[in-house]
Amino acid sequence: MDSAVTLAIARELGFTCHALSVSYGQRHSAELDAANELARTQGAAEHKTVGVDLRSIGGSALTSDIAVPETPADGIPVTYVPARNTIMLSIALGWAEVLGADDIFCGVNAVDYSGYPDCRPEFIAAFEKLAGLATQAGVEGRGMRIHAPLIAMSKADIVREGQRLGVDFSRTVSCYQADAQGNACGLCDACRLRSEGFAAAGVPDPTRYRQKA
Repeated sequence: MDSAVTLAIARELGFTCHALSVSYGQRHSAELDAANELARTQGAAEHKTVGVDLRSIGGSALTSDIAVPETPADGIPVTYVPARNTIMLSIALGWAEVLGADDIFCGVNAVDYSGYPDCRPEFIAAFEKLAGLATQAGVEGRGMRIHAPLIAMSKADIVREGQRLGVDFSRTVSCYQADAQGNACGLCDACRLRSEGFAAAGVPDPTRYRQKA
């Protein structure tokens, strides 16, 4: 849902959007089908899926046989995927260079999230600095801007913004263990945050749940 709202924001700002998904071995691969459909219906110029095998290194409940927790945990949860957003933004950075683009949008959020270190404003600022050092655009003085328009929003704020922009949330998949049809478990941290966001926004939750906590 965060990525879908981010795409809608970028489109409203007048950007021609080239949408990127990363197939990294996540167990909730239904999100990739949803991303492809949303990119098409929300007016992206194209949608590309790039494969990276993070399952080969594991270390996360999303890329190994570690069970997805169904109760909130203290500290950084086992659903954190080591270096995931760094890898995803690096791929986006490479594609941006090929396209001649100077702007990258990502849907990270640092308010209602699971405590992942690569969702913080400090991370986005550091990556933007890296992008300026590591690219032809940066060397030539054009720079590379990393936009995270949802970074300070609550999930309720994101729901309201998506509703304003006409995002069809029923097509989005957030669940860490969604089935092949995109039906959500209703129990994991992603489902909890999503459900609470709709409730706080006073918007009916269109998510297809297999069960609800």
